[in-house]
Amino acid sequence: MHDARTLDLDDTLPPSERTFVPRRTWRGAHRMTIYAWGRPRRFPRLEAPQPRYFDVADDARVLAHVYWQRHPAAHPTLVALHGLEGSSSAHYMQGLADKAFARGCNVVLLNQRNCGGTEHLSAGLYHSGLTHDPLVVLRELVEVDRLPSIALVGYSLGGNLSLKLGGELGADAPPALRSICAVSPTLDLARCVDALERPMNRLYQWNFVRNLKARLRRKAAAFPGAFDVGRLRGLHTVREFDERYTAPYFGFAGAADYYHRASALRVVDRIAVPTLIVTAADDPFVPPEQFADPAVAGNPSVRVVVTAEGGHCAFVAPADGYDGYWAEQVAVDFAALHAIRPAPPPPAAARR
Repeated sequence: MHDARTLDLDDTLPPSERTFVPRRTWRGAHRMTIYAWGRPRRFPRLEAPQPRYFDVADDARVLAHVYWQRHPAAHPTLVALHGLEGSSSAHYMQGLADKAFARGCNVVLLNQRNCGGTEHLSAGLYHSGLTHDPLVVLRELVEVDRLPSIALVGYSLGGNLSLKLGGELGADAPPALRSICAVSPTLDLARCVDALERPMNRLYQWNFVRNLKARLRRKAAAFPGAFDVGRLRGLHTVREFDERYTAPYFGFAGAADYYHRASALRVVDRIAVPTLIVTAADDPFVPPEQFADPAVAGNPSVRVVVTAEGGHCAFVAPADGYDGYWAEQVAVDFAALHAIRPAPPPPAAARR
């Protein structure tokens, strides 16, 4: 682990991006998290994206908002995954798009199933370890769009998905997948849900549950008879939602079984592409101890940066030549560093 004062990112990054210095006005885990979460942001450089639909299953379609360069196959591509109850319009997704597109990347902002107003496109729900969908998207971008260089960036739950997908692919990851970056990832879901239930985090818990309930009601309206909204009564925590809805729907034995099987921590030791994890020691509900697990620390492909401050998916620094959203800048820089990484040679048998 690295403290913000001794952070040692790649020397090729600009000096202002090698260390995180919090914006003085918003120091403090909760102040910074809520500020980044609630502050409106505008991106005048970004033109309107193109909608792109991916059929990920017979009964499921997901929507991405895509920013294409003029000749897409001649440019690297950043694929971004949002957090719990987020969407392609989340401020950090738009911030990534703004920075990455300006650096010459195509940008694919992927909505998970039912997110971004797409409840009607899929018959079922989504969960924190459902890597099937981003894998289908990744394969289509490689095989259909012929994109040769892809960086995967995930925030919070999307960070868990990114790391879990990297671990599941292991050494069989497509050569086009050049890097993975996870910001404030919920690597160990059980540990994160435990932290979310602390009294000091009741505002975050309330917000997540409010959105989960609203989405379930919209889902039930789109598919009459498929979901029992009556079970929402008396539901006050994410764990209770997962116990009543997520776990039984996907065949998990319960919330605890779901958290174990959906956590990237189980497979992060298998990641074989360059990977960067950026998280904060003061994150309200992503405890930093999980990133010291041997499965993470023992994988030479995975680099972990734990800053002293930063909150959850916030990392707001003084605006010094950019808007100050430090983690977005680092994620785009990391993607750029590995965009032209040479593809691995084919197996010996294939060369003969």
